[in-house]
Amino acid sequence: MVARGVMLGPDQPVILHMLDIEPAAEALKGVKMELIDAAFPLLKGVLATTDVVEACTGVNIAVMVGGFPRKEGMERKDVMSKNVSIYKAQASALEKHAAADCKVLVVANPANTNALILKEFAPSIPEKNITCLTRLDHNRALGQISERVNVQVSDVKNVIIWGNHSSTQYPDVNHATVNTSSGEKPVRELVADDKWLNGDFITTVQQRGAAIIKARKLSSALSAASSACDHIRDWVLGTPKGTWVSMGVYSDGSYGIQSGLIYSFPVTCEGGKWSIVQGLKVDEFSREKMDATAKELMEEKSLAYSCLN
Repeated sequence: MVARGVMLGPDQPVILHMLDIEPAAEALKGVKMELIDAAFPLLKGVLATTDVVEACTGVNIAVMVGGFPRKEGMERKDVMSKNVSIYKAQASALEKHAAADCKVLVVANPANTNALILKEFAPSIPEKNITCLTRLDHNRALGQISERVNVQVSDVKNVIIWGNHSSTQYPDVNHATVNTSSGEKPVRELVADDKWLNGDFITTVQQRGAAIIKARKLSSALSAASSACDHIRDWVLGTPKGTWVSMGVYSDGSYGIQSGLIYSFPVTCEGGKWSIVQGLKVDEFSREKMDATAKELMEEKSLAYSCLN
């Protein structure tokens, strides 16, 4: 997708730096061969390496998909401590060797907290340049609504994912609309089923990753890659007028969310910069959900910091 221009547009040549761990070096070489064999017109170079410094040198965009997955019988603290050490090392390499304007997207879970650790250990990268992926959840919410009201997914816009990329996230449709033959209609009005919107819809989006693992015996691949491209494309090239997207970004205290957390907000992007959409009405139901996911992020943050000592 990146080599085809899906991430940065059809006119932007790219050089791919691919990093993996030593045991995967041979497989990585195979991926490089395939990329060369595909003869993508926009692909100007491919570097396949197991050296983090080499991988980070001069990069303008870093998509961090590497992390330590939770395995059976592991406590959250064990996973956190493994990821803290991974993100600490990668942060230092990015800080020293990446381009000054490098934009970072963290995909590996726990995505919000991994992004926070990266921010801690790469203090010279502006906080506005470190984000995490909640676009996958945003796209999942769009997909659920489009199926429910039987419209094309491109006709649904302005859902919001608040909070953590975890099962506490809050998919919110209170400001979402659907483009119909008779103009834009609120999602709530078209769905006409608050019980579903406040219940099954939310849990389906929250649990979708687990449902895919159950079905595929592997975690999301295509949808995660596609939404990572969406996230970067909108960040770099801008969001369409009147449309916002969800991104995990550094909280400035908007909507009463504690500053210093990486939290998913509705954002618009222009000129390579994102801004949190302000002034949206938050009802009591939403407030409770938004605070619950913020609480989980604060717990993750203190768990991560305890792993640093």
